[in-house]
Amino acid sequence: MIRILLVEDDNMLQDILAERLEFRSFEVLVAADGQTGIEKAKIEKPDIILMDMRLPVVDGWEATRQLKSDPETQHIPIIALTAHALIGDKEESIAAGCDEYEPKPVNFPSLLEKIEQLLQVEP
Repeated sequence: MIRILLVEDDNMLQDILAERLEFRSFEVLVAADGQTGIEKAKIEKPDIILMDMRLPVVDGWEATRQLKSDPETQHIPIIALTAHALIGDKEESIAAGCDEYEPKPVNFPSLLEKIEQLLQVEP
């Protein structure tokens, strides 16, 4: 079973995304801030991380940089999730180390396609 770490501070979005991903047979782990996300990634070793970029404690950009600079976690694909879909946000997320970018509100079919592409799995 594919394990997804969802790092998201919005409880409603956490619940909605986790439920939809679990319905698709993914195992979903949740963290509500960037620091907890870093810690869970190191302990749980998820297959992929969905990272909100505007997080408390440690923001998503810094959490991504830390995960991508650590040999234990640098191989884990990270998809940036952000409501701030302004010009330059995608580039800033990619520059921080994210492998892909999905603006909010999340287009679930698009997110699934990105997950499948990054993990090279069949739908």
